[in-house]
Amino acid sequence: MNNNKSVLTFELTEDFIELIKLIKFMGLSETGGQAKLLVENGMVKVDGEVESRKRRKVRKGMTVTVGDETIKVV
Repeated sequence: MNNNKSVLTFELTEDFIELIKLIKFMGLSETGGQAKLLVENGMVKVDGEVESRKRRKVRKGMTVTVGDETIKVV
């Protein structure tokens, strides 16, 4: 079993980015619809907590995890 976790960095240039847009932009889903399903199915965590809000505002300093992929927002 492969336990390699990947850490990606996203440089935020606005006040925030919506969660599903971040997931799609970082290539963790092919479409916005797939990103929504990931959130709806409890497969996305924000700062270690399962997130159910698809349009959650993600800001600098937050961490988003989808499966083995982690996005650090800077």
